[in-house]
Amino acid sequence: MAKPQQYFVGVDIGSSKVGVLVGQRGDDGRMEVVGRGLAPNRGTRRGNIVNVEATVEALKQATEEAEVMAGVEISQAYVGVAGADVRSVNSRGMISVTRKDREITRQDIRRVLEAAQSAALPSDREILHSIPQEFLVDEQGGIADPLGMLGSRLEVAVHLVTGNVTRSKTLLTCVNRAGIEVVELVFEPLATARAILTEDERELGVLLIDIGAGTAEYALVLDGEVYHSGVLPVGAGHFTNDLAMVLRTPFGEAEKIKTHHGCCLEGMVIDDTGISVPTVAGGSSRVVPKRELAGILQPRAEELFTMVRNDLSKHGFEDGPRCGVVLSGGGAQLEGLLEMAEQIFDCGVRYGLPRGLGGLVDVIGSPSWCTASGLLLYGLSAEESQERSRRRTLSVRGMMNSLRGMFSELL
Repeated sequence: MAKPQQYFVGVDIGSSKVGVLVGQRGDDGRMEVVGRGLAPNRGTRRGNIVNVEATVEALKQATEEAEVMAGVEISQAYVGVAGADVRSVNSRGMISVTRKDREITRQDIRRVLEAAQSAALPSDREILHSIPQEFLVDEQGGIADPLGMLGSRLEVAVHLVTGNVTRSKTLLTCVNRAGIEVVELVFEPLATARAILTEDERELGVLLIDIGAGTAEYALVLDGEVYHSGVLPVGAGHFTNDLAMVLRTPFGEAEKIKTHHGCCLEGMVIDDTGISVPTVAGGSSRVVPKRELAGILQPRAEELFTMVRNDLSKHGFEDGPRCGVVLSGGGAQLEGLLEMAEQIFDCGVRYGLPRGLGGLVDVIGSPSWCTASGLLLYGLSAEESQERSRRRTLSVRGMMNSLRGMFSELL
């Protein structure tokens, strides 16, 4: 088998399934998908693990399938996290530049980022990500990288994503028990954004909404960075549950009805053909018009998008996304969701699919694989960043060794 470090692995632990992707960096630097594993998961609810044994078993099953397809042994992975308890907040940090020449160094940048992360957090929470939005040098803003600039005061605005310590440890335990070391826990919307957003969307402004089985995660991206994000305890499973409760039909039957006949916008239902709906306890079936199904699903869709819109307004983003909305996740495939989002946000909406990858693209070409694909790209970007840092270090060392050689020759 090939060496594990030659491969990247993304693990998406959802409320209904576990998805595992294996990727390899090609000669052109592009990520090539070489393996995929999928297994049903009954161990999580609303993004949080409620049954460790069931989650571990699903992880093992999905991992083994991906290993067979890729022909590698998985030992490390980037793992997505997106429970309903994930919280985000914007913070700022400020330091004085102490060098006599006032030139800003890497150390100054590290110090100001640490200052921004020093906001008091409850003891049960930890920082998952600290995302710089912009730097300010002597009150001049809009700076992406202040290295080498001159100034006496350095500030930074950051987006902090925090998670529950106990739940993060539970997630780590499950992945470790499945025989996998976690390279990094990644907030899922950050990974998904890498897989489906275009550069223009990231720069001009776009809202990403990832609808899973138990939760919906969202991130507002402006000027290339995340300015707001959140998680709602509402997902595709709630649409199914609404049908099951109102129609008094088993959950499994409700899922089939939603998938094959469901629409969450009554105005889109032209063919009002009746659907045979089984009842609980083996009772006789009854016929329900498609328009009635839409009347059950529509309020939940309105609730979901209205909650996101209201949260954006609450945090000062009343104007909404400039480039529109991008929907992803398995739950986003419900008919009428795209049109409903257009009405609520009053802008263009499109479905997001994994992009920027090669290899088994036909196998993962659906919204369900956006997060796992993004985790591969996140890992690739992280490694490339580390490689650039190592090259800079080696370059500096080489220059210092050359200077030492010059001075030794003069002695």
